[in-house]
Amino acid sequence: MSVTARMFAAAAEAVGANEVTVEASDVAGLREVLGAASDTAGPVIRQCAVLEGGVRRDDAHVLAEGATVDVMPPFAGG
Repeated sequence: MSVTARMFAAAAEAVGANEVTVEASDVAGLREVLGAASDTAGPVIRQCAVLEGGVRRDDAHVLAEGATVDVMPPFAGG
């Protein structure tokens, strides 16, 4: 399945792009593909929240064909 992933902050830096279209059927597969993008991407992507439709999804969640997801690293601030 083709999925568009929008990366933010450290996730974008680790993957080397703000947005990519990849083949993944679930969130775990998405993490695997994105984590392989560079030597440093894996640890960053594992810490990220993945949101589809503004809702955080766990690794077992099956993604819809053509879905757009947001990959967001932990943020600090206040």
